[in-house]
Amino acid sequence: MTVSVCMIVKNEEKLLARCLDSLKGLYDELVIVDTGSTDRTRQIAGEYTDNIYDFSWQDDFSAARNFAFSKCSCDYIYSADADEYLDETNRTRFRDLIMVLDPAVEIVQMHYYEPKLSGLLNTRSELRPKLFKRIRTFRWVDPVHESVQTEPLVFDSDIVITHAPESLHSSRDFSIFEKAYSREGRLSKRLYSMYAIELYRNGGAEELRHGALIFSEVIDRENPDQELLIKLLIILAVNARKEGNISALLKYASRLLACDDPCSEVCLELGRYFFDQGDYKEASLWFYNATIQQSALDIHSSTDLPSRALGICYAHLSEQADGEESDRYREAAEEYERRADQFQIPEE
Repeated sequence: MTVSVCMIVKNEEKLLARCLDSLKGLYDELVIVDTGSTDRTRQIAGEYTDNIYDFSWQDDFSAARNFAFSKCSCDYIYSADADEYLDETNRTRFRDLIMVLDPAVEIVQMHYYEPKLSGLLNTRSELRPKLFKRIRTFRWVDPVHESVQTEPLVFDSDIVITHAPESLHSSRDFSIFEKAYSREGRLSKRLYSMYAIELYRNGGAEELRHGALIFSEVIDRENPDQELLIKLLIILAVNARKEGNISALLKYASRLLACDDPCSEVCLELGRYFFDQGDYKEASLWFYNATIQQSALDIHSSTDLPSRALGICYAHLSEQADGEESDRYREAAEEYERRADQFQIPEE
C-alpha cells in the first residue's frame, strides 16, 4: 500500500518543518499546494518535495483540497495541516497501520488532539477522517436482494495527531463564513453550527453583529430544526446583551428557555445581564442554573465560566452581608472558585 501526504499551506514557515519531519518515512509521495505564501513556506517545502503546486485562493478550503487531492497518485491520501504533527509513538502506530490496513477500508479516522488552543472542540480530542482511499471501488453486498454499498468503510484507528497551532484562525474563518453565505444565500446545517460555535467562543463585537444578522435571516427563512435553532438563538441573545438591546435579549432568551431542555448558554447570558446591573442575587441564580444545564455550543458555559461567575457573585454578596450570612457567602465563593480552577476539558 502506498501513501500520498497531501497539504495545502499559506505562510507556514514557523510550523511546516515540524509537521514534515514528523511524517518522514511514512509516505511515498508528498504533495504541497501553496495558496499564496509570502514568507519562506515554499522554500521550506522545497527541501522535502518537488511536488509543489500553486492554487489561487478562493475563500474555499474544499476547492483547495480537491485540487490538492487531484495531484496525488498513491493508493491512500493522508490529509495533513502544517500545525499538526505525529509524535514518535504515533509515527510507529501509523507505520504499523500502513503495513496491515485492509484494502477494503476507504477512510481511516484518527484522534485529533488539541492540548492547548481549541476553536471548536468541547473535548481534548475527537475522531476525524484523515486517511482516504484515492480510488473507490464499488462493491455489491448482501447474498440476496443485493445492492451496491454506498456508505464508505471506515476504520477508527488509535493514531493520535497533535494539533498545536500558534494561534486560532477565527478571523479568517469568519470572513469565509460571511462570504460563502453572501455568495450562496445559505450554508449547510453543519457550517451554520460551526459558525455559531466560533462566534460564541471567539467572536468580537462586529463579528457577532454580522453573525446575528445572518442568523436572524436564517431563522425567518429556513425554519431550522430545534437543535440548530437553539445554536442560532444563543448568538442572537449574546449579541443583544452586548449591544444593550434588552428587549431583544428577553425575546431570544424566552424562546431558549421555552425549549424542552434549556441550554447553559442562555442561563449564563441572563446571569451576565443581571451581574452588569449589580443584582448579584439574581445573577447567582442564573449562573447556578447554567451549572446544571447542558451546553449547546461550549462546554465552558456549563462548567468553569458559571462557577467562576458564581464565586464572584458570592464574594460581592459576602461584602454586602454581615455575620454568619457573610461567612456563608464567602465559603460559597471559595468553593465555586475552587471548582472553576479544578475544571479540565474531557479527553474524549
